[in-house]
Amino acid sequence: MNYRIGFGFDVHQLKSGLDFWIGGIKVPYSKGGLGHSDADVLIHSICDALLGATNLGDIGKHFPDTDSKYKAIDSKILLKEVMVLIREKGYEIGNIDSTICLQTPKIGPYISEMQKVIASCMGVNTDLVSIKATTTEKLSFIGREEGVSAYATVLITKSLKA
Repeated sequence: MNYRIGFGFDVHQLKSGLDFWIGGIKVPYSKGGLGHSDADVLIHSICDALLGATNLGDIGKHFPDTDSKYKAIDSKILLKEVMVLIREKGYEIGNIDSTICLQTPKIGPYISEMQKVIASCMGVNTDLVSIKATTTEKLSFIGREEGVSAYATVLITKSLKA
């Protein structure tokens, strides 16, 4: 087996009046992520981790914010496209471990649904998608509820043919 590890990070500013998309679902909140797409930091960090593990660059290379076809795009579509790219290189998911950094709202009640949505987009079992959430104890832009960030680490595998 050939194993590779990838790491991803994303951050978006939070603004009043926007929908808050995270982990592929819309979470009720008075603010939402500001971005070219739907600003789903969790899916963006997973995409970057997968692209990095396969040495395919980053999300901006494949889905640039200068391209109008990605304006307000559902990030689940991007994740599905990234999965096509890594599978074309012969890789499959070993597992994903991710962390959302957000002061409010509390994300715990939504994690199970996020896992199901992300796993479905990737064509994997939900057991392979770990999502955790933490605050920054009211410190920094996250603590002031000005933004949200997410980190993801992925393990991918490729069968070596004899």
